[in-house]
Amino acid sequence: MFLIKHDTVDSNLRSYIKIIGPPVLKAIRALEKVAVSMPEVRIMDTIISREIPKSLARDVGGYFSSAGVTIPVERAVNIISDSGESLGDYDFFFEWLEPPSVEEFHGFMEKLDEALAPLGCNYTITTKPR
Repeated sequence: MFLIKHDTVDSNLRSYIKIIGPPVLKAIRALEKVAVSMPEVRIMDTIISREIPKSLARDVGGYFSSAGVTIPVERAVNIISDSGESLGDYDFFFEWLEPPSVEEFHGFMEKLDEALAPLGCNYTITTKPR
């Protein structure tokens, strides 16, 4: 069970993902594809944090292209979190621009399941303010 507070103005709510078991790299790539289709989030993951200089949309587009993901230019500009915060024990996070409704969060979880189920890996999700 989870609780989403709707009376908060904190737009720094994050859903942290920890991938359990292989294939970790394929799982991160699958989560990146999910994020491209979700304009209401920004992301960070262990690969992006090492490969893309902050706020360079050209590099973001090239990064996604090299991973086989088509990303519109306008999305490339705002998909990467600019918080500069480390991932800690997690592999990935989705940073919500606005707190999601319960229905939006359920849809989000379904997208994660659909993206990761074919890979056979498990994951944990922890959603909390940063």
